[in-house]
Amino acid sequence: MTDAEDNQLAEALRLAVGQLVRVVRTADTMSPGEAAVLGYLDREGPLTTAQIAQRRGVSHQSAAKTVKELSAQDLVRTEPHPSDGRKLLLHITAAGSGRLAEERQGRADSLGTAISDTLEPGERSTLAAALPLLSRLTAYLKATTGPGPR
Repeated sequence: MTDAEDNQLAEALRLAVGQLVRVVRTADTMSPGEAAVLGYLDREGPLTTAQIAQRRGVSHQSAAKTVKELSAQDLVRTEPHPSDGRKLLLHITAAGSGRLAEERQGRADSLGTAISDTLEPGERSTLAAALPLLSRLTAYLKATTGPGPR
């Protein structure tokens, strides 16, 4: 493949994956910002509001608003930062983990139904074979672009 063909493939992949993610997220019961914050805390452990803002590519004020909403629902809790008393560390609560698991299960159920209703067995095998490739692309992009939305 030429560079131009690789770029065309990249654009087609970006569009397809982006549309898929947006459609799957329509089943979510929480805002994208809330789900993102819970997801970061679940995957990475305790973080400050500033770290959440940096990872999401939003202002500190926007991240703080989302954190406040999650705290009001008892989905996150705060504790003093161990090395900087001026900061607070955010932790996902058991209720937050449960809510996040429900959101993820809803997405998986929706996507699973779409796979079983629309793909033939050979297409399902092709999709399964593509997953390691998508994971490798993700790992490469994470390593070369750093945290934050793209």
